[in-house]
Amino acid sequence: QVQLVESGGGLVQSGGSLKLSCTTSGSAFSFNFMGWYRQAPGKQREFVATIWDTGDTNYLVSVKGRFTVSKDNAKNTVYLDMTSLSPEDTGVYYCTAGMRATAFQPKTQYWGEGTQVTVSS
Repeated sequence: QVQLVESGGGLVQSGGSLKLSCTTSGSAFSFNFMGWYRQAPGKQREFVATIWDTGDTNYLVSVKGRFTVSKDNAKNTVYLDMTSLSPEDTGVYYCTAGMRATAFQPKTQYWGEGTQVTVSS
């Protein structure tokens, strides 16, 4: 079975930095995409960043210039380097990975259990 395990969450002061890691296992093939979502208390889960097998990236507008998503294919790991953090960045961060839809298969997506990021003022 495919597993995604996040690490690196914690408490950080406003303006500080934090780096999240997500290690994947159990996949017979490389993922087409890997990325991050987050969910603030009382709010819906939202997209944060993604990185494709091509190396292309996408970001939530509010994190552009502050967050950097990267991956290490040899380690099957995706990272989220967060800087200039603010209380608005507080939430549970979820790692995700999967394969795009094709003519033969629907989109496949897997999720980690999440890691808490708390930014204090």
